[in-house]
Amino acid sequence: MRKRTFSTSNRAMQGISKLTASEHTALVTPLVQSGWKHTVKTSSTTSKETLQRRFTFPTFSEAFAFMTRVAIAAEKSDHHPEWANVYNWVDVTLTTHDAGNAVSIRDVRMAEAMNQFAKGLEGK
Repeated sequence: MRKRTFSTSNRAMQGISKLTASEHTALVTPLVQSGWKHTVKTSSTTSKETLQRRFTFPTFSEAFAFMTRVAIAAEKSDHHPEWANVYNWVDVTLTTHDAGNAVSIRDVRMAEAMNQFAKGLEGK
């Protein structure tokens, strides 16, 4: 098993930041139109912006196949979703912790990939 190391300074050098207002309009709006929910939760000390979606599949096997595809993509991109699976559905939450718990281009790319992986698997 490979050892993983995480360095905030290395990630900062990669330019991980929250989306600008114009990027948000251009990139998040189509995701919302495709079934994603955009949420912002704030408290007196913290704020968390997320993209959330429930994917529903005909069977557990298809839900698991979807999760496997996402897991491989997540490892390759070093960007991992928060998710839960019960039988034929998968709830997903995307946020970028290194961007201050905001939506970044990494979340958009992961959401777009998930939409593609789900095509043909989702039940209606």
